[in-house]
Amino acid sequence: MPAPADRPPPAPHDRFWPPRVPRRIRPPATSLWHNLAVSALRYPDKPASVFFGTTLSYRALADQAERLAAHLHRCGVRAGDRVLLLMQNCPQLLVAHWGILRANAVVVPVNPMNRAEELKHFITDPDARVAVTTSDLAAELARASDALPGTQRLAHLIVGHLAEAFDPAVQGEQAPPTAWQAWLGTRHPLPVLAGGQVHAWADALAGTDPPPHTVGPDDLAVLPYTSGTTGLPKGCMHPHATLMHQAVAAGLLSGGSAENVSLAVVPMFHVTGMISVMHSAIYLGATLVILPRWDRDFAGRMIAAWRVTHWTNIPTMVIDLLASPRLDAIDLSSLVLIGGGGAAMPQAVAQRLLEQYGLRYAEGYGLSETAAPSHYNPPDAARQQCLGIPYMGTEARVVDPETLQPMPDGEQGEILIRGPQVFRGYWKRPEATAAAFVEIDGRRFFRSGDLGHRDADGYYYLTDRLKRMINASGFKVWPAEVESLMYRHPAIQEACIIAARDAYRGETVKAVVVLRPAQRGQVSEQDIIAWCRENMAVYKAPRIVAFAEALPKSGAGKVLWRVLQEQEPR
Repeated sequence: MPAPADRPPPAPHDRFWPPRVPRRIRPPATSLWHNLAVSALRYPDKPASVFFGTTLSYRALADQAERLAAHLHRCGVRAGDRVLLLMQNCPQLLVAHWGILRANAVVVPVNPMNRAEELKHFITDPDARVAVTTSDLAAELARASDALPGTQRLAHLIVGHLAEAFDPAVQGEQAPPTAWQAWLGTRHPLPVLAGGQVHAWADALAGTDPPPHTVGPDDLAVLPYTSGTTGLPKGCMHPHATLMHQAVAAGLLSGGSAENVSLAVVPMFHVTGMISVMHSAIYLGATLVILPRWDRDFAGRMIAAWRVTHWTNIPTMVIDLLASPRLDAIDLSSLVLIGGGGAAMPQAVAQRLLEQYGLRYAEGYGLSETAAPSHYNPPDAARQQCLGIPYMGTEARVVDPETLQPMPDGEQGEILIRGPQVFRGYWKRPEATAAAFVEIDGRRFFRSGDLGHRDADGYYYLTDRLKRMINASGFKVWPAEVESLMYRHPAIQEACIIAARDAYRGETVKAVVVLRPAQRGQVSEQDIIAWCRENMAVYKAPRIVAFAEALPKSGAGKVLWRVLQEQEPR
């Protein structure tokens, strides 16, 4: 246990803590790989995952991860090397994630919606020489690598087919939705990698004799990327220990056991899906029912067919499911815990869940820097549209962002976080790391950049942002990054990204654009939107473009984005 002086002091929320659940824990002092190894020993024939009716046992998952680790070692991967992982939710993602960890390497999870221009950064910044992907994404990744200087390109690309993970002949309720069938069933040809080798998934799983597993809790395990005000995404350094804490805590706080069946539909490249869903389930020996994308009717069928007990999601999924005209035919009675984060759950929807299904939607809050939850709503004391109380072993404060003095309950300030899940810093960015932390009363706190307040009971509420950011259906969009990409369009002289209201997504991305004089009247708003969708992840791409003669600027020539934001109807 931590020394008494290191424990969070007593707090008003303590009386709402779930009974018979510890407030802080001593996680296993091992690497994350051991969680899969132990579950494979305990439950060898139990399904670790279900994918369109095809199950992957714990024994098979561990064996395939070991084989992939052996192949990675043959590709030159050594302890501490970063390996890029670009996949939608599928069983191969599980194998790749755990295979990379088994090889003593570091997982670099990347959003599969990214396009080649964006993918370059995820190759060069972590110095990744090896990547694992699926054939539907491989050509884009190869295109990104080929455009780089020779010394920065990928040396090895391992490619699987989604169709290899299930029986394409499956019929009935577990068959993929019609709209997915061509995408899932197509075996795209393997790309050519300039200066490197491409390996078929089957060949990679033919590996034997993985290297000795040597890493421990303090070694780097995962490097998820988060963007910010400077544009380029930054890698958050998470050792095995931070993720181990979160995996164990998630199981305890959800009443978890090996009998859990979790719907894995939130993306597992993201810290929420990766840790609160995947890592927690593997630690417990639970079963993951995997969906590669969201489809409300198929999700409903899977909940019923596999008697799903736990569902972590983003609120727009629940809103969409409850709007289904087939809702009366969907059996949700197996669900015992439902919750999520990324965006606020509308109060009316949360109330409907409670009244119609007896389910309290438990919202949570966290960042890539905190390996998902830093706050959560206790299931039996959940409050609507609320971040919740500090997570297991976590201390939080609300302070004046300028003076760092504590704010009284009910008054707005910046939320600070301190706990065993907080990252070690930003990869290769010591200045950004130093700016992200502050010491108060001899304790090191992470500055969230979010503004909120705490009520008298110790529950936290989000009220505003210190950082410039757009929240579109839970996807965080950083305007500086989008602007940087847009300036590559030959017709754009200037661009400023702001948030616009959206009835479904909450917020959406709007671009105010100044065209080069020669291009005015030649390029339309739709032309700009189409170009953006070709050159950046679709959730980042502006859905609205407005042309302007000029952008408002300060005397120093800095674009006054707040002026444009304040002019936008809210």
